[in-house]
Amino acid sequence: MIDEKISLASYASKSETSRGRKFPEPKHTYRTEFQRDRERIIHSRAFRRLEHKTQVFINPESDHYRTRLTHTIEVSQIARTIARVLNLNEDLTESISLAHDLGHTPFGHAGERELNRIMFDYGGFEHNRQSLRVVDFLEKNYSDFDGLNLTWETREGLIKHSSNLDYNQHPDFELNKPASLEAQIIDLADEIAYNNHDLDDGISSKFLNMSDITSLKIWQIALKHNTNINPKTEKLFLREMIRIIINLLVTDLLSTTRNNISENRIFSLEDVRDCGIKCVCFSNEVYKANQEFKAFLKEKFYRHSKIMEMSQIAEKCIRELFEIYSNDTSMLPVEYKDKLKKDGTMLTVCDYIAGMTDRYAFDEYKRLTNKPLTAD
Repeated sequence: MIDEKISLASYASKSETSRGRKFPEPKHTYRTEFQRDRERIIHSRAFRRLEHKTQVFINPESDHYRTRLTHTIEVSQIARTIARVLNLNEDLTESISLAHDLGHTPFGHAGERELNRIMFDYGGFEHNRQSLRVVDFLEKNYSDFDGLNLTWETREGLIKHSSNLDYNQHPDFELNKPASLEAQIIDLADEIAYNNHDLDDGISSKFLNMSDITSLKIWQIALKHNTNINPKTEKLFLREMIRIIINLLVTDLLSTTRNNISENRIFSLEDVRDCGIKCVCFSNEVYKANQEFKAFLKEKFYRHSKIMEMSQIAEKCIRELFEIYSNDTSMLPVEYKDKLKKDGTMLTVCDYIAGMTDRYAFDEYKRLTNKPLTAD
């Protein structure tokens, strides 16, 4: 087994100093604790279901648009690169990356919005918090405990990825302190991945035009540093530019993070947590350019009329399924009988629907209503 004290930076997370698992287990002979986390996630049912969950396009006709699974793989690849260059723990970084979207609903953010609306009086719904719930309770792979029994560090990375932290609900995660550097990487690797692959899918679908994006600051910065691009087609030009933008963002993040580590005198994991700021970030110029990039995609792509129409259909599907199951819980699978007694109707139905794939939700709607699914 690799000696992490020698191979990793002093401020990296290390398996041997992990805060452990909720249910103690013997250590493995040749795998670190974070490697075991990663492999438990990959072998989970929730991970496999990501293949048929929406990234942007709901039930797409094309095989080339991103799904929640391909998005997760792209996040993992970017995050691991960053972790390796900074001499951080790649295994922990990969574990958090692979699990960060396990709690996503069918139909992407449209499904999440509808479940949050329905569950408003019951604490709401947020996919990052649901990811933690999936690995802590909902996966059923072991006879001795529910969930995957992941390490505290991987679980911390999931809950602190959330934009809506509940300080009372998760007191054991020190929510007033920054997460490990490995967990901090995921926030921005996630952004880098979805901004750029959504741009690619937006152009491929013809919902976006090349002329729309050339005025973006991030595009201009990328061109400024790469003036020798001479692709044969517009498609190749776009692919080349996306690679350049990803490289630009990652390189800037690495440089800025190194400076932050140095300026804040970070020498240990305790220093990371006591720093008071997130050390993993972009420079001010690139941060502003990236925010403009995100705002552009939100306005021109995610709010495109055809995307909005698909979202309305998705929300209707979630809404009516929830009503059917909550009014007659006998419609739920038989294995949910004990869960109903423990968690109540609302949370049980929410967990069931959140775990569905797009196609399964559509199939259930057709089976239970016997009517076509169209926008209201």
